[in-house]
Amino acid sequence: MIAPAPPFTTRPEVQGTFGVVATTHWIATSVGMAVLEKGGNAFDAAVAAGFTLQIVEPHLNGPGGDMPGIFYAKKDGRPRVLCAQGPAPGLATIEHFKGELGLPTIPGAGLLATCVPGAFGGWLALLSDYGTWKLRDCLEYAIGYARTGIPVLTNIHNTTAKVANLFREQWPTSAEIYLDQGNVPAVGSWFKNPKLAATYARILEEAEATSRDREEQIEAARKIWYEGWVAEAIDAFHTTQELLDPSGNKHKGVLRYDDMARWRASYDDPATVQYGNLDVYKCGFWSQGPVLLQQLSVMRDLEARNLPATDPRFVHTVAEVAKLAFADREAWYGDPDFADIPADALLSESYAAERRKLICANEASLELRPGNPDGRTPNVSPTTSHGTDISDIGDYWGIGEPTVQPTGEAKGDTVHIDIIDRDGNMVSLTPSGGWLQSAPVIPELGFPMGSRMQMFWLEEGTNNTLEPYKRPRTTLSPSLAMRGGEPYMVWGTPGGDQQDQWSTLLALHHVDRGMNLQEAIDTPAFHSEHWPSSFWPRAANPGRLVVEGRMPSQTVDALKAMGHKVAVGADWSEGRLTAASQEDGILKAAANPRGMQGYAVGR
Repeated sequence: MIAPAPPFTTRPEVQGTFGVVATTHWIATSVGMAVLEKGGNAFDAAVAAGFTLQIVEPHLNGPGGDMPGIFYAKKDGRPRVLCAQGPAPGLATIEHFKGELGLPTIPGAGLLATCVPGAFGGWLALLSDYGTWKLRDCLEYAIGYARTGIPVLTNIHNTTAKVANLFREQWPTSAEIYLDQGNVPAVGSWFKNPKLAATYARILEEAEATSRDREEQIEAARKIWYEGWVAEAIDAFHTTQELLDPSGNKHKGVLRYDDMARWRASYDDPATVQYGNLDVYKCGFWSQGPVLLQQLSVMRDLEARNLPATDPRFVHTVAEVAKLAFADREAWYGDPDFADIPADALLSESYAAERRKLICANEASLELRPGNPDGRTPNVSPTTSHGTDISDIGDYWGIGEPTVQPTGEAKGDTVHIDIIDRDGNMVSLTPSGGWLQSAPVIPELGFPMGSRMQMFWLEEGTNNTLEPYKRPRTTLSPSLAMRGGEPYMVWGTPGGDQQDQWSTLLALHHVDRGMNLQEAIDTPAFHSEHWPSSFWPRAANPGRLVVEGRMPSQTVDALKAMGHKVAVGADWSEGRLTAASQEDGILKAAANPRGMQGYAVGR
């Protein structure tokens, strides 16, 4: 008997027994696999791939950015979360931004939005605590690519072209690094960053001079970054330079040496719910991660979960569930060290049952409807419905969320890594920030800082209101699942507010439809823009639903009839998912074909 044809896929799901690596760029995937082949474990491979992604996707992440991770280490026997999200500086106050500077929101680029850069400390913590390699062994891949160059792909070219005039006229240190003698690097040319290579090489040389011990070298490198000459260069640049940002004015930064010196990466326990035969784990409420858990909790008892993936009733239901979860994000999520978050109530079955009743089977909601966990009254920013007036900012700045434009076209700010090794260690990481368009390059170091502080509100009283030393509620959101008490799957995607919509779709397709990882990634996708964007200028588009062009026309028509404001994007425009899983000694991996950069490998 001939087997029935499987769902459409662009490529096979990778399988093996030795190790699998999936990232958003084939070079980083190759680096990660090379580390596994040389005897490194999943954490060594992740660190090497992560530093490499800073070089090969500079428009998506960089050394000045941040990075959350979720992982299962065999030695722990349980999922854990790595928080490498740096907090707001001590000088970052509402009075400074609104009172002294007269700003309604924190600009989305420039010097003002910079938090403590957490990525470097996060990579080093992961390597020291769970890896086996020395820092040099992991970092030399990135140094080599920074010295010899990487191919300029279309997205790097297009991103640089958008900000080329800004670099030439206002940010000359960025022009020196990212423009080719004043010109936008051509697609197919090679980009090098010798200054960043020199920065990393100097850190290695000085760290190795302090000790021959692996952990002591890693700690020495961390101190150089956060308490040594790297921190001093960052402080000096933010103190002395006054540069243009999207507010239309020039400002100095607020990040200082003391902010760097007082911070280090940390670990905590993940949030979790059960869905089908999976126990799903996410970073805590300092991230948007629990919105995936809330969506799964509401979907759990809805009949629409079993409908075909392009059925309008399924798309409608998922969109309506997302609206409820993200409304709760606006009302309740924030740094738990500063905000009283009803975490248990938000993830409870009784609360999911209450929220489930709000979904109309044939009508799209146009309201922002946060709930009342534990009977509490939600508090959201009064500016969430309209965002910032951006009519006079000129042509320098990209408008809207930096990863996905309203059409669904990927523009870039984030990368992703999923790795499983032969011992069963698995890790999922979403590095971001410090991309080339986020801030001017610090000339002594060869890289820009991040702009994650734009996610804070400047209105008093919300859980995500700006305070000194508070973590901004990040959109970065890797995922992990256990099955039958064993580590099973890791997955994630770039995409800002879309990350936990696309990651939810993968889980639904995999659990409810039995799709393999590649099939789930390739299935036509969609996202809602109903709630306030996490990114400057913080606007909301109530009712807006963006679908891929491959979505059937009958589905689009039905969704419009239900009241959704449907925008149809390109055929392959939604998401950059990667994923990896293991079961009975068989390792599997898959990567998104959209953009022709992400790849999974394994053997």
